[in-house]
Amino acid sequence: MLVVEDDVTIAESIAARLRAEGFSVDLAHDGPSGVETDAEREPDLVVLDVMLPGFDGLEVCRRIQARRPVPVLMLTARSDETDMLIGLGVGADDYLTKPFSMRVLSARVHALLRRVERSARTDVSDAGTKIVLGDLEIDVDQRRVTRAGTPAQLTPIEFDLLVHFAKRPRAVQPRERLLSEVWDWDVAGTGSGTRAVDSHIKALRRKLGADLIRTVHGVGYALEVGS
Repeated sequence: MLVVEDDVTIAESIAARLRAEGFSVDLAHDGPSGVETDAEREPDLVVLDVMLPGFDGLEVCRRIQARRPVPVLMLTARSDETDMLIGLGVGADDYLTKPFSMRVLSARVHALLRRVERSARTDVSDAGTKIVLGDLEIDVDQRRVTRAGTPAQLTPIEFDLLVHFAKRPRAVQPRERLLSEVWDWDVAGTGSGTRAVDSHIKALRRKLGADLIRTVHGVGYALEVGS
C-alpha cells in the first residue's frame, strides 16, 4: 500500500490501521514523492489525498495511472461534486470525504482489492467476449468500448460498471446492488455511497452519451441501448 498524505498525523493513522490488518505500507507527503514512490514500490493500492504540496493529488493520479493501472482511493476535504468527478475522471476508483472513520477507510480498501481480484477472474472467464447492443460495442477481453464507432476512454471502474449494465440491458439496477456487485461494498457497513454511483453514471454519460443510461427515480439506473 502507498499512502500519499501531507498531514503527517492522518498519514500515520492510516498507515497504522492498514499495517494492523497485515498490509505493508509506504508513506509519501507531497505530489512528486508520491509519484516516485509509486514507481519504485508498485503498490497494490494507493490512498491519495487531493490537496498536496508540489502538485496535487489529481496530477499524482494522472501520472501513476499513465504508467500502470492501480486502484486509487482519493481523500478530499471538499464535498463539491465537480472535484469528485475530476478525480474519478483521472482514474480514481473511489473517494472519501474528510473527516472519515478508519473503519470506513479499511472497508473501502478491502472492497477495492476484492474488486480488482474479481475483475481479473472475469477477464479470464470472458476472454474473447464481445457485447454488442445497438451502436455500443464492448470488447471485454481488450477492455475497449466504442459507441457509433467512436472509442471511449473509460477508467477501470467505469468499464466494470458499463459491463454490469450491458449484461443486463434495460433491467433496472438499484444503487445498492451496484455498490454491492460492482464496487463490492458491504453497503450496511460503509454507508449508502450513492454519490459514488451517481458520479460514475455522470462520467459514463459524458463519455458515451446522455441517452445511454436512464435514471429510474428513487431506485437506480438502466441501460437504454437497444439489443
